Amino acid sequence: HGWDPNIKKFPAAEPIPGTLDWDTWLSAQSHHDYNKDFHYGQWRCWYDFGMGALGDWGAHILDTAHEFLDLGLPEEVNPLKLSGHNDYFYPMSSTIEFKFPKRGNMPPVVVTWYDGLDNIPAVPEGYGVSEIDPNIPTVAGQKIQPAKLNPGKEIYSKELTFKGGSHGSTLSIISEEKAKEMERKLPEVPQSPSNHFANFLLACQGKEKTRSPFEIAGPLSQVFCLGVAAQRLNRRIVFDRVTKRVKNDAFADAFLTGAPPRKGWEDFYKV
Repeated sequence: HGWDPNIKKFPAAEPIPGTLDWDTWLSAQSHHDYNKDFHYGQWRCWYDFGMGALGDWGAHILDTAHEFLDLGLPEEVNPLKLSGHNDYFYPMSSTIEFKFPKRGNMPPVVVTWYDGLDNIPAVPEGYGVSEIDPNIPTVAGQKIQPAKLNPGKEIYSKELTFKGGSHGSTLSIISEEKAKEMERKLPEVPQSPSNHFANFLLACQGKEKTRSPFEIAGPLSQVFCLGVAAQRLNRRIVFDRVTKRVKNDAFADAFLTGAPPRKGWEDFYKV
């Protein structure tokens, strides 16, 4: 979008399309007058409605490292760069650092997140071509367009460096020479018997186990909640992994509880 980061108020009210039940679309969120910039794919850009690029793409990129390195929740989140920071919508580009402590015999891990068209991270020597992952779904019938560096990740260990795309793409070893050297040592991973959508339906029938169960998705979503809180406030967050509260910022800690649901939606929040 081309919105002005010097924004001082929400966009002006516009006529509600006849095909849209705006009150239901708002659901539990506090009332906002309709504006086209709140709707379609733009809704996730606003603090009041979504989680920005981190909440959108993070689940499709950081899931690999989070699950298989057993990262859990971070102990510190640092907003290193927030271009166009404002009080209404997510920055135009962000660099966010997540620090995870030692876990059993596994060493501490630092995850650095980059988003924004002008915020391109350095890639390791031998990275090769950055291709668009074929698993990325279309949005409103439109395919994602190629960028300077397409969505993906690099994972650094003491001996190996991996690169991968998003949406369950296969990791590869950098460089090609190192990949060939390691090829025979890598474990065989069986091909998934069904795609993401079929897996969910088959799991509901008890015929398969979900490959992205809530015990994985839940903690990963909590990581993003801490990340977007740091984005919104533009402040370092220190988090207690045991009590699951923010230790250094009462305002940020209040985000973990959130605002009460809008009147009429309370019953949906009773557990």
